[in-house]
Amino acid sequence: MIEAAQFVEAARARGFDWYAGVPCSYLTPFINYVLQDPSLHYVSAANEGDAVALIAGVTLGAQGGRRGVTMMQNSGLGNAVSPLTSLTWTFRLPQLLIVTWRGQPGVADEPQHALMGPVTPTMLDTMEIPWETFPTDAAEVGPALDRAVAHMDATGRPYALVMQKGSVAPYELKQQERPAPRPGCTPLVSLAADQGGAQERLPTRREALQRVIAHTPMDKAVVLASTGFCGRELYALDDRANQLYMVGSMGCLTPFALGLALARPDLDVVAVDGDGAALMRMGVFATLGAYGPSNLTHVLLDNGAHDSTGGQATVSHNVSFAGVAAACGYASASEGDHLALLDQALAAAARQPAAGPRLVALTISAGTPDGLPRPTITPVDVKTRLARHIGADQGDQ
Repeated sequence: MIEAAQFVEAARARGFDWYAGVPCSYLTPFINYVLQDPSLHYVSAANEGDAVALIAGVTLGAQGGRRGVTMMQNSGLGNAVSPLTSLTWTFRLPQLLIVTWRGQPGVADEPQHALMGPVTPTMLDTMEIPWETFPTDAAEVGPALDRAVAHMDATGRPYALVMQKGSVAPYELKQQERPAPRPGCTPLVSLAADQGGAQERLPTRREALQRVIAHTPMDKAVVLASTGFCGRELYALDDRANQLYMVGSMGCLTPFALGLALARPDLDVVAVDGDGAALMRMGVFATLGAYGPSNLTHVLLDNGAHDSTGGQATVSHNVSFAGVAAACGYASASEGDHLALLDQALAAAARQPAAGPRLVALTISAGTPDGLPRPTITPVDVKTRLARHIGADQGDQ
């Protein structure tokens, strides 16, 4: 058994100062230690996949050798499969995983861990994530972290430490600095009459993305586009070095953007989301409302359809995304069907600091231009190009 400080301080010496995750009783000493050290950062995620995506965003913007750790119970590996297989693996965004081994064979545990316990090593192996058991002797901590760092640096991919019961001594939570309560805001609903008269049709995705490009100068803004046609159409309009096109990991765009915005307060981060993706992981709205900084703008293009897969309807017609964002603590939230609303939100983000993130949900028409190309730049190359553009510590994995 080791003390929490023996691991966390050894990790800090190797650049690990960002933590995110979902609690497990095995992880309690770590979480309590990190929460009470103001020089470390801990984000409590709504689910484990969000935590993986958030630390991936931190990694994208990392400077000065900073690194991140995602902590989870092994039951949460299911929630994390998508970002682990299509975000961190695909874009080569490394992170250290600490996965608790509930239901370890031969160790009595609750019935819900009876299957996940035995299959945890197989799941990690299948996802091509090297792993070893968590060190339980102080002399083993440094070498284990060195092996993790060596793998992360060589491959650009995650490494896991699987924590067995009783690995870390208890650490009392004497105080914790909670995210400051945010009162939320009154969602603003845009009316065409207030924006210069009625409009004959809904704006298109292309028109919305053209406005995003116009308001995100290369020297100080980063644009992250959701998977599917959103990223493809942004690429077709203008393939700029300050843009990244997500592939896979549906719903993970906003926690990814949150990680980047938190790690890089010098950048204006614009996350261009879709209604289907937002509905998939709506818990992240609460995380964004609690932790989201003023340099994060959440643009949600709502066409009421899964356009990339044939136009099947979503249930967004029954949802006020601005209402959800306002209730979750966003600094401002607006929704409507006029492009001027998008102009206003993006101009305000560039001009006026806020008490937190902004959301603008724009209703757009369904449909996509014929012959829309796929990016010819690979995910690794687009990540590396963006990292270089913002001066981050990314190699050429």
